[in-house]
Amino acid sequence: MPGRVKKRSPLKAPERPYIALGLEGSANKFGAGIIKHSPDGSTDVLSNVRHTYVTPPGEGFLPRDTAQHHREWALTVINDALNKAGVTLHDIDCICFTKGPGMGAPLVSVALVARTLSLLYNKPLVGVNHCVGHIEMGRQVTGAQNPVVLYVSGGNTQVIAYSQQCYRIFGETLDIAVGNCLDRFARVINLSNDPSPGYNIEQEAKKGKRLLPLPYTTKGMDISLSGILTSTEAYTFDKRFRPNGPSADDGEDVITPQDLCFSLQETVFAMLVEITERAMAHIGSKEVLIVGGVGCNERLQQMMGIMAGERGGNVFATDERFCIDNGIMIAQAGLLSYRMGFETPLAKSTCTQRFRTDQVHVAWRA
Repeated sequence: MPGRVKKRSPLKAPERPYIALGLEGSANKFGAGIIKHSPDGSTDVLSNVRHTYVTPPGEGFLPRDTAQHHREWALTVINDALNKAGVTLHDIDCICFTKGPGMGAPLVSVALVARTLSLLYNKPLVGVNHCVGHIEMGRQVTGAQNPVVLYVSGGNTQVIAYSQQCYRIFGETLDIAVGNCLDRFARVINLSNDPSPGYNIEQEAKKGKRLLPLPYTTKGMDISLSGILTSTEAYTFDKRFRPNGPSADDGEDVITPQDLCFSLQETVFAMLVEITERAMAHIGSKEVLIVGGVGCNERLQQMMGIMAGERGGNVFATDERFCIDNGIMIAQAGLLSYRMGFETPLAKSTCTQRFRTDQVHVAWRA
């Protein structure tokens, strides 16, 4: 059988350094990042600054309040990014912003900032798909060549693979995202939102000792998470549940919040590993790239590593600088588009809450 011919990338080496400013604000984090593409093909992260809107325990973040947070912090974060990068807005080649998907009001706030800077400094705008931003930054940081991508965050859960200038979705959640599932359960047991509910669930799960039966809902390549959340919450009304841990009078048959966090994580992550392995088998890949905020979870990385190791493959993941929503990923994906000649006209610099990963023309890949 003849070997595959490696296609030449349509992205030509830049004749001069290109610098992009990326602005992200699709959820509760406002981020600004500045990236540089050099003629020698190297990519440098000049700065990556963000500020998170943290709500009290037991509360989520509302779109209106989150948008107000972004408006209040925009100038501070952008100035901080410019100072750390040692550049001014006159040095920037393009201003990239998150076009979607995400929460409507926060997205609009960030787009407004991007438009204003574009008009003030006469710089082109580039609207970026949030999901593609995660994938491109993950590829850049880890060096993964052609991985199956597991994109897991507060708003999205997708298994993705690249084919013919498109990131194609092989499987996804049918209802709520995995990050949303974890965050909502954190609110049920009144965990802190600082630094994030998902991180605090991960720490509590490490103390869990009992794996409780929960619905395991994979449907072909898709998963469903709303039922498992309801079932986990139902355990908090069980007479065996002890919100403050077992007392001296209790026997062994007790359920603690730590047990519930452990059981929820193990079951949900097993479902994600299963559909990811199926996608790997289908496309013949030996690489898995985990991106998105939940991708920071070390237990998910460990479980995925066991599966990939059994298949003779590798897992690629990034740390919290690049996993959690940030401006630099928007700058990276936006600058790749800009170098291929793509710009977003001011009249079309709108936002959309529903912007599918597979709607993007990935012109910079062969």
